[in-house]
Amino acid sequence: MQIQYFLLLAAALFCIGIYGLINSRNAVRVLMSIELLLNAVNLNLMAFSNYLDSTAIKGQVFTIFVITVAAAEAAVGLAIVLAIYRNRDTVDMEQFNLLKW
Repeated sequence: MQIQYFLLLAAALFCIGIYGLINSRNAVRVLMSIELLLNAVNLNLMAFSNYLDSTAIKGQVFTIFVITVAAAEAAVGLAIVLAIYRNRDTVDMEQFNLLKW
């Protein structure tokens, strides 16, 4: 397959993630949008790694690091959302003012 197809798919995923990040008030939906953004980056890393040098695995290694960071981000983010939900009984982003001075 050509690299353009992978780049178009990654751009579509990235745009959907940005749209969900900007327009969503639900904290879980915001975390899912961030995951879409990171998956678009992973797809770009894999496509360029395969296109530029198919014998080296540099893009795959970076992709593993991004997946690891995304898993940690999801775990910490969900823990914060659950803690705020227990105190406020909502996951609306507009009402997250616990960390304000």
